[in-house]
Amino acid sequence: MSKPLSYVSEDQHSPWATYLAQVDRVLPYLGELSRWADTLRHPKRAFIVDIPLEMDDGSVRHFEGFRVQHNLSRGPGKGGVRYHPDVNLEEVMALSAWMTVKCAVINLPFGGAKGGIRVDPRELSLKELERLTRRYTSEIGNIIGPQRDIPAPDVGTNAQVMAWIMDTWSMNAGATSTGVVTGKPVHLGGSLGRVTATGRGVFVTGRAAAKNIGLPIERSRVAVQGFGNVGSVAVSLFQQAGAHIVAVQDHSTTLWNNDGIDISALQTWQQKHGAIAGFPGASVIPADDFWLKDVDILIPAALEGQITAERARQLTCKLVLEGANGPTLPEADDVLRQRGVTVVPDVLCNAGGVTVSYFEWVQDFSSYFWGEDEINSRLDQIMSQAFETIWQKSNELNVTLRTAAYAVGCERILIARKERGIYP
Repeated sequence: MSKPLSYVSEDQHSPWATYLAQVDRVLPYLGELSRWADTLRHPKRAFIVDIPLEMDDGSVRHFEGFRVQHNLSRGPGKGGVRYHPDVNLEEVMALSAWMTVKCAVINLPFGGAKGGIRVDPRELSLKELERLTRRYTSEIGNIIGPQRDIPAPDVGTNAQVMAWIMDTWSMNAGATSTGVVTGKPVHLGGSLGRVTATGRGVFVTGRAAAKNIGLPIERSRVAVQGFGNVGSVAVSLFQQAGAHIVAVQDHSTTLWNNDGIDISALQTWQQKHGAIAGFPGASVIPADDFWLKDVDILIPAALEGQITAERARQLTCKLVLEGANGPTLPEADDVLRQRGVTVVPDVLCNAGGVTVSYFEWVQDFSSYFWGEDEINSRLDQIMSQAFETIWQKSNELNVTLRTAAYAVGCERILIARKERGIYP
């Protein structure tokens, strides 16, 4: 094994450390391919850029920007751009690595990448946000492209940010290239179904997992952390399937209603007020109580590192669906397995977004666009097939779904690396 990277901290709970621990657990199942395992521990390219920004008041501020391409053995990089005040290099490295595994698990022809800016986008005006995005795009422009690395939305970014990235890259390239990003507005080459895709994938894999463990969706009690595109869409679909959404937590508050929260009404409230705080259809409980409530299904759909070993010992659920990337620490994984709790891992559970991003990329190249029903049908089929493959591998190896997913994904990555060889 190579020495640890010099630019990585010794924090055992960092996102990168979590990813490395997950890789270590799959090594016994890789056979002779383990010779290439250090490929998984070394990002191919880590780019740090300075982003000077003239603010509306005339002052100049500087922001840290990142783009990491973890592995491109199976195709061009694919991964979101995150705007958040806590963004740092190790987080972006981990997110890009999880994207590498995720694309391989779903068997998409992409490698893993991720980007981000250390900024609170809520503190910027719309014009400041546009200038920030365009400067960031110019700084990373030489390593992204429709056949190099294709960004997409993530925490703190949206279709408008993708439109600015696409326009900036296209202006510098001298021709419009809609395929340089996914998650764009539909009238700029975006795909129908993209906004709801990640949450839909959480529901599809969650429904399959619930069936396999004998947990009826109808009347099951669901809690969700995070109420953005992923969490809100997932619990909306669960509610339509007959589940009761009893707890919802976001950055502003934690809501509880033992009889079930009206998700449609909560979505309307959030769109109007920008957060779920103040919603009259539920009571407010302390944030830590979210992890103690009696539920059947837990959907962590916010940020990484949320389920610690201590919280894992307190959970009452039978099923965890990882809508976020890296929400469960490795030691918490051990606790949940010992307690018989099924975890559908992030690299499978939330892969609906990158799957429809793949559809968008394909549609942009062909300039032929599909209807939303066709997109949802294709998404459901791919996610269901991927879940079945991982479930069978889990039973075959007698390991968790996470280790099974890594066994499948890492095998595909390392076979590609082995067959391509090392150049020069």
